[in-house]
Amino acid sequence: MNGKVHIMDHPLVAHKLTVLRDKETSVKDFRELVSEIGMLITYEATRDLPLTTREVETPICKTTAPTLKGKKFAVVPILRAGLGLVDGVLRMVPSARVGHIGLYRDETTLEPVKYFCKMPKDVAERDVLIVDPMLATGGSASAAIGFMKEYGCTNIKLMVLLAAPEGIELIQKNHPDVDIYCGAVDEKLNEAGYIVPGLGDAGDRIFGTK
Repeated sequence: MNGKVHIMDHPLVAHKLTVLRDKETSVKDFRELVSEIGMLITYEATRDLPLTTREVETPICKTTAPTLKGKKFAVVPILRAGLGLVDGVLRMVPSARVGHIGLYRDETTLEPVKYFCKMPKDVAERDVLIVDPMLATGGSASAAIGFMKEYGCTNIKLMVLLAAPEGIELIQKNHPDVDIYCGAVDEKLNEAGYIVPGLGDAGDRIFGTK
């Protein structure tokens, strides 16, 4: 059974993605929008967090009210573009720990190679949300999920702003247990591996390096 693909059906996400796509959008606005959309998608990606109850005293009376059960949570950006989504996630789940995975593509084999990895010590006990703005070929995301499984993680989700059908297909083939949360699914990849219509190179646009 393949993991589900959750596409955000929300006017705010749709509007903000359209502004992101515009090549005239400034670095400052692009960065802020990435964080805002990340926050909105996190709202959906955390829908199944377990709840318990505790007693609180309102100005009127005592009552029993829902509260998060304290299930441990970690957000793991794929460097470097994934960093743009971390702030939005942390605004929704302030107690989350942050791990980092750095990947580059070997020019000979074209396979993703891990050059940096730093995780919370208890990451295997945590629900893990891997974040990257774009799911294009799916190679990096698939490798990152594989690395997290090597750490012993069993509850992993992937959150992206835009996905290509090719990337979704690879994740579902290699990691059928992982749900994907995305702002939109675009048409295809072009010859250079960019999502069409997409938004260009997310890392360059977040950090202003082009």
